[in-house]
Amino acid sequence: MTALEPRDADGLTEAAETDADRGTDGVLSRSYRALSVGIVSVVLLIAFEATAVGTAMPVAARELDGVALYAFAFSGYFTTSLFGMVLSGQWSDRRGPLGPLSAGIAGFAAGLVIAGTAQSMWVFVLGRAVQGLGGGLVIVALYVVVGRAYPERLRPAIMAAFAAGWVVPSIVGPLASGAVTEHLGWRWVFLGIPVLVLLPLALALPQIRRRASGPVQKDQAAGSFDRRRIRLALGISLGAGLLQYAAQDLRPLAVLPALAGAALLVPAVLGLLPRGTYRAARGLPSVVLLRGLSAGSFIVAESFVPLMLVTQRGLSPTLAGFSLAPGGVTWALGSYLQSRPRMAPYRERLMTAGMALVAAAVATAPGVLVHAVPVWTVAVAWTFGCLGMGLVISSTSVLLLRLSAPQEAGANSAALQISDALANVVLLAATGAAFAALGGGSAAATTADGPRPLAFAAVFLPMAGVALVGAWVTRRLRA
Repeated sequence: MTALEPRDADGLTEAAETDADRGTDGVLSRSYRALSVGIVSVVLLIAFEATAVGTAMPVAARELDGVALYAFAFSGYFTTSLFGMVLSGQWSDRRGPLGPLSAGIAGFAAGLVIAGTAQSMWVFVLGRAVQGLGGGLVIVALYVVVGRAYPERLRPAIMAAFAAGWVVPSIVGPLASGAVTEHLGWRWVFLGIPVLVLLPLALALPQIRRRASGPVQKDQAAGSFDRRRIRLALGISLGAGLLQYAAQDLRPLAVLPALAGAALLVPAVLGLLPRGTYRAARGLPSVVLLRGLSAGSFIVAESFVPLMLVTQRGLSPTLAGFSLAPGGVTWALGSYLQSRPRMAPYRERLMTAGMALVAAAVATAPGVLVHAVPVWTVAVAWTFGCLGMGLVISSTSVLLLRLSAPQEAGANSAALQISDALANVVLLAATGAAFAALGGGSAAATTADGPRPLAFAAVFLPMAGVALVGAWVTRRLRA
């Protein structure tokens, strides 16, 4: 028995528990069923929010006269989630994931209520920011739960279950959100989701308390947070916020908050991510970098798909959102494929193919700006892009936990999620600035010509290039 072997609440090491249950345990076996259903329910909650809110967002931005701030509604979430991730990593490593998970779910629900009752676009963005803080706490805590409560051989399967948790929301979410938006109003899309909080709390928290509570090592005293990392977390959040604000302000004076944001952001990133991440050093740094490149390129592009289809092709919010729905199935399929034991030796090749699919999908989507191109092209492209994301995202999670010592799982999981969220913030800032500069802020208008198609192309084509860089990084994942 070594100091690095994780213990559960009963004092069993991972190896001992595996020997006792070998051949009988799985993620839905008697010993893991309640925990698996509970944490997948948490993912289900987040998935419903993401798919439903994305469909309602164009209508909300129009009614609140905030189309010019459209990117803020997404980046506000990612900006505050950065601080939540670092805090959750510290909290989870020192006291266990139960506290940050509970606080995160409560904050997530509170943010939905603020956004749903907003009377101005800035209050709406504030609600999204509160959601982001809660979401940052939740997602890192979930990774720590997986690292502590499941043996390594079951982790690909539970990551695949996380992806499968997106299937029903991706199909039902846009359709339900569009129908609610059109018949009851967009506010009810936000105000209706918090009722889902009770199920994850009832199922997951007792099992997490039993299997994954408390510090991994006795010398990790409760409350001994790394103050330097907390300061860096504040710096990265404030810096990202200033950078995003500057990107939406095209006046020359906007360079001042941009420089201030960069001055805060750069040292914070260097201090919070594994050394060598920015240069794609082999092993863990490249895993963390790949997560940012893949999630950033795809999610930023996806954020603009409903707006493009509504304003450029005249689709209803329901149809625009539903065009993304089939992707939930193929994302889950990709995650399932990477979870198969026979695929483990080919994981890096699968990830390379996945990033190639993402790049192709993002590059194909703006083709619908040409009205001769069938609008269903986006739906077809997105099914392949989501297949690629399923192969990549789940695999980065598996590789990260494999390369992390138990007492570092929280910090490294936070680094992975910081890379994910920070890439979204930075890329949204860059594409949002280009979108606004090329007339994207007037997308609510109905003029037949003008720079709007070019504004959308300025979002999608650079993101396809970022995905191609990610394909190169997949060749550097082995230490």
